[in-house]
Order: sequence, then C-alpha cells, then structure tokens
Amino acid sequence: MPIEVVAGLIFQGNRLLVCQRKENGPFPLKWEFPGGKVEEGEEAQAALKRELQEELGIEICSAREIFRHRHRYAGQEEVEIVFFLVKGHKGMIESRSFHRILWAEIARLEELDFLEGDLALIEKLSRGELLA
Repeated sequence: MPIEVVAGLIFQGNRLLVCQRKENGPFPLKWEFPGGKVEEGEEAQAALKRELQEELGIEICSAREIFRHRHRYAGQEEVEIVFFLVKGHKGMIESRSFHRILWAEIARLEELDFLEGDLALIEKLSRGELLA
C-alpha cells in the first residue's frame, strides 16, 4: 500500500506557486508543490487543508483533485501523489517551512530541479492537459 501524499496547485494569474525544500531535510533544495503526507484516518482534502495551513499560513476555500500519480523513490516506499487545483484561499501566502517559494510560469517549470514524483504532472501541465 503506497504512502498517500497530497499537493496543492495554487495559481496567481498564469503563474503557479512552487516551493523549494530546505537544504537540511530529505531531498535538499528540490522544488515541489506545497503539501505533504496524509495521516492515518485523514481524508486527502483534509490533509491538503492542514498541510497548506502549516506550510503557507492559508486556509483553502475550494480545491478539486485533478491528477493522481504513483512514484517510487530509490530505496523507499511507493508514494501516491494526489494533486489538487486550489480554487480559492484565505490569508496571505508566506513561506513557513521552505527554503524559498516562487511564482513560476508553467512553461518554465522544467527549468527547476523538481522532485521526481512531480515530473509526470509537470509534463501534463506543459502539454496543456489537466487545466482545460
């Protein structure tokens, strides 16, 4: 059974919020979308709300699942990443647990050193899929 992970896609105009991991944790300085592990007994959407509150200080008003993908990192358990399109939130976004955050155009996502588990989503976004 894979570890379930949630990630939020937050847009500002045509740019997407991406976050860089801290240099002293797992996968140092890799880019990712905000989110994290779903806790036992927790629904994916509830986990997304909790994680984005913890990491960015925002409260999600609306989000919908747009993509789901399984990936196995070398020497680790398989993860199932559930990506949500965040349609609205309250509060100002602030980086509470990242090295830095950035608003990036979809066409430029491939220039960043993303976690391998996010690459299938980035490929679909780059081809214009998922957001139609």
